[in-house]
Amino acid sequence: MGRIDDLSLFLRILDLGSISEAARSLDVSVAVASQRLKRLERDLGVRLLQRTTRQLRPTPEGKNLAEHGRGLVEDLEALTSGLRRSAADVTGTLRLTMPPSFGRLYISPLLPMFLRRHPRLRLDVDLSDQNRDIVASGFDLALRIGSLEASTLVARRLATNRRVLCASPGYLSRHGMPSTPDALAQHECLLLTGGSGRHDVWHFRDGAGGDIAVKVSGRIHSNQGELLRDAAIAGLGIAQHSTWHVCDDLRAGRLQEVLPDYALAASGIYAVMPHRRLMPPRVRAFVDFLVEQWGVRPPWEG
Repeated sequence: MGRIDDLSLFLRILDLGSISEAARSLDVSVAVASQRLKRLERDLGVRLLQRTTRQLRPTPEGKNLAEHGRGLVEDLEALTSGLRRSAADVTGTLRLTMPPSFGRLYISPLLPMFLRRHPRLRLDVDLSDQNRDIVASGFDLALRIGSLEASTLVARRLATNRRVLCASPGYLSRHGMPSTPDALAQHECLLLTGGSGRHDVWHFRDGAGGDIAVKVSGRIHSNQGELLRDAAIAGLGIAQHSTWHVCDDLRAGRLQEVLPDYALAASGIYAVMPHRRLMPPRVRAFVDFLVEQWGVRPPWEG
């Protein structure tokens, strides 16, 4: 642990701007802090700080160490603090936000077990398709599906969000099964709309890994995947859906996969949190619980 402690001291010096302030925050003497910094530089064989009479500046090597080392230190601190905690420490109110359909299908059934494990915990669950500002709104955690925008938030990937094309057997018997993505131009396609407009260009990858983009059209557009799923089951067209949303319909034969040899782009299902270092035990417990329950192969892919 010596080198990790020295790395933590180095990061504290960068954050506070002086060796004396860092020493005071860690309750060690300035002499000891200076010796530990020199030991770290000696072990690494590089100078980490440029010292002047007025300030300390990181060298290029110091900047590189800080950039790559901070996450390691935070992860180790989180691991060791987590091992010291017991389930009784998971208290307070866990505030969650997540998409309604996914929340009802895959989170709601797990909540009784989670609450039995942590009887001192309370839940406040927001079901919304809007990407809430979790910091401004005071949420501990958001579950988000799809590609994430760049931000300062911390994200942990929980599962893959695999997508498929599907239609009812009745629709396919009337209109035929398309054999290539280009054939979709002759079909009724059920289109999702969102903040970026109508999603009427569908992207596929062929067996050789090439990208195929096809512009599609249809009479039904909606911002709600539930409505498009219902329309697909009713035989009104071909829809693009996440497997978690339509797995039961595919298993029961209400829907049938279309163009299975052409993969749609996959994304992820993520737990998104404001901070890594200050993550409350209740947040870590819930994220670890979801990882435990879903495992390598989540239930919608079973």
